[in-house]
Amino acid sequence: MKKKMILSWSGGKDCALARYLIGDSGYYEIVALLTTVTEAYDRVSMHGVRRLLIERQAESLGIPLETVFIPAEPTNQEYERRMGNVLSGYKEHNVTAVAFGDVFLEELRKYREENLAKAGMEAVFPLWGRETAELTGEFIDMGFEAITTCVDSRLLDPSFLGKRLDRDLLSRLPSGVDPGGENGEFHSFVCNGPIFARKVNVSVGEVVLRDSFYFCDLLPEEETDFLSGAIS
Repeated sequence: MKKKMILSWSGGKDCALARYLIGDSGYYEIVALLTTVTEAYDRVSMHGVRRLLIERQAESLGIPLETVFIPAEPTNQEYERRMGNVLSGYKEHNVTAVAFGDVFLEELRKYREENLAKAGMEAVFPLWGRETAELTGEFIDMGFEAITTCVDSRLLDPSFLGKRLDRDLLSRLPSGVDPGGENGEFHSFVCNGPIFARKVNVSVGEVVLRDSFYFCDLLPEEETDFLSGAIS
């Protein structure tokens, strides 16, 4: 019998790859996608993506979305309290693990493991230890489509925003920038790929600078177009 798990979901490439690999393992059943949304903006924390787009990803994946709303600047205690309340509810329904798309940040892994241990749950890291250039290349070769949504202005200029994550973009990254953005250099939104039933169509909107990060507003297609399966 497969173990029940939740997948931490930001909408970006790493969680999409984690979903792909978990689906192939035959060991776990993903019962929900878990995302954090900043209350004041109604957007995914750090990535700046509208909640509606994450909901459309979940619909295309056929997996329920569990949204945890957090303040714009939460304390660790407040974040852990809200997350813990959600996890305890799943634990009561025999969910024993949470998967993450982390690749190599040891401190972050330790933090996740310690907090899940408090909830009596296991942390799973399907991508852990992989070489990031190889991993990103694999993502592209599999046919995933992703758009850059956020870049660190101290490392990348805004010309990298709203662009398809492909080999051409990777070739133009400055020296010292991780090809997977694993140090927070950039974030992405996955529009399509082998795990999706239909493409999540978006257009590129306004670019803003906030707290040293450039954010590109991805605009969803009309609801009627999405439900009819239109492709832009």
